[in-house]
Amino acid sequence: MFLWRVLLIVIVFASFFGKPGVAEDIDDYYPIVSIFTPESRTASRSENWKPAPDGLALEVSGMAQLPDGRLAVAIRKGEIWILDGVNDVPPDNVTYQKFASGLHEPLGLLWHNDSFYTVQRSELTRIRDRDGDGIADDYETVVTGWGLTGHYHEYAYGPELDGQGNLWLTLNIGLGLKGDQLKKTIQDPTLGYRQARWRGWGMQVDLENRKLIPVCAGMRSPSGIGSNAEGDMFYTDQQGNWVATNSLHHMREGAFFHHAEALASMSEPGSPIHGIKSVPNGIPFPRAIKNLPQMVPPAVWFPYKKVGQSVTDIVLDASDGKFGPFSGQLFVGEFTLASIHRVFLEKVDGEYQGACFPFRDRMASAVLRLEQAQDGSLFAGLSNRGWSSLGTSSYGLQRVMWTGRVPFEIQEMSALNDGFRLTFTQEVDPATAGDVSSYEMNSFTYLYQSSYGSEEIQNEQLTITSAEVSDDRLSVKLTVEGMRELFVHELNARGIRSADGKPLLHPDAYYTLNRIPKVIAREN
Repeated sequence: MFLWRVLLIVIVFASFFGKPGVAEDIDDYYPIVSIFTPESRTASRSENWKPAPDGLALEVSGMAQLPDGRLAVAIRKGEIWILDGVNDVPPDNVTYQKFASGLHEPLGLLWHNDSFYTVQRSELTRIRDRDGDGIADDYETVVTGWGLTGHYHEYAYGPELDGQGNLWLTLNIGLGLKGDQLKKTIQDPTLGYRQARWRGWGMQVDLENRKLIPVCAGMRSPSGIGSNAEGDMFYTDQQGNWVATNSLHHMREGAFFHHAEALASMSEPGSPIHGIKSVPNGIPFPRAIKNLPQMVPPAVWFPYKKVGQSVTDIVLDASDGKFGPFSGQLFVGEFTLASIHRVFLEKVDGEYQGACFPFRDRMASAVLRLEQAQDGSLFAGLSNRGWSSLGTSSYGLQRVMWTGRVPFEIQEMSALNDGFRLTFTQEVDPATAGDVSSYEMNSFTYLYQSSYGSEEIQNEQLTITSAEVSDDRLSVKLTVEGMRELFVHELNARGIRSADGKPLLHPDAYYTLNRIPKVIAREN
């Protein structure tokens, strides 16, 4: 512990005396503590994949911090382990106790009412230790009822609780079903799409009545679920057929998002989605939204490669400032690029939209799960088997900590009727912040199509006509010509400097402008 504190002091001291005008490193603010990151023995896609020689293959697929500070970890091979000592810095004395086994690829973990809940391939399961010996002895099926064809891509995720106490889970689409798999599907009589029952749907669970409730549809690979500060539930989706790029969506009753094959269950009893007679294909997304009124846009698009390639878990920064200046925002995991993104959300005309930003890169492997610790730090559960990712490990557990020093960042990017307001974590230099040449903006959209992903299309440069610095020097109003609804608005603010001459740690931001705010008339 003493050596780690010395290291943090050195980092803070060095950052205070860094060169003006030179960008600092994320490690100066949010260093990584590796708890368990053994070096890979084989490539993640190897036909003869092998775990590291250190024993436990900690392919983290779910995490839940217990009230006493221990961390429960689900792993892909079907076990739950209880880890103690993970909050120590350095974590030299972590202990591992197997709590449960025999599960079928659990992809989530929740501690609720003195029990664990996890979603397996075919059911939501409650797991308890009834005799108090530290080993699970009660495995109880809570709900089942979604279909399986045997396709590898039919993952099931969750559960998570929203702010109203509702339990949620999400279900992957099966890809390219054929042969005997098709015999286990249902087919919508109007559209002709075929999938296993409720595939590509977001579901609520009525725990009291043990009932599965279909809520929304159109998901491809909804591997992340989480609620925001208001208690509303969101999911992340990954680029593929019908999904132009990675995205974040607000789950609510009757919403259809984008993956058309989920509509195979539209005519099932209990479906809240009705009346879709055709699905557009191969047209710009804004036009598709107009042609298909049941389809709702994502709250945030993550432009491909600019902000990741395969987004995963969602966690709310509920630390009340213990993790820095981003309290109330969302952090989103990233698989391929082994990193973490940040999301600011706001409501315009009652619907969510907002901006995404890079946050923390150079993790040891794919970030599949995130969990906020009691001290505000972030646990990152890692696993990249089956797909490739950056990093030196195939799996493991890391912890992102805050040194206590605030980085110079765009804290918020809010939409106005004639531009955007940027809020910063530190005071800005008024000369650079008030100079329109310090900024560049463009906007673009995507194709809505059954083919895999989409390039950015209809890209236009935008004109910034003024940059007005607030009196407290913590925000700038950008007046922008040519804003377009249902387009991503990309901002580059490389020219701006803080009051002490530092550039932004991350100068890029990407705002999904689904709606331009209306002008509010002033009362006489």
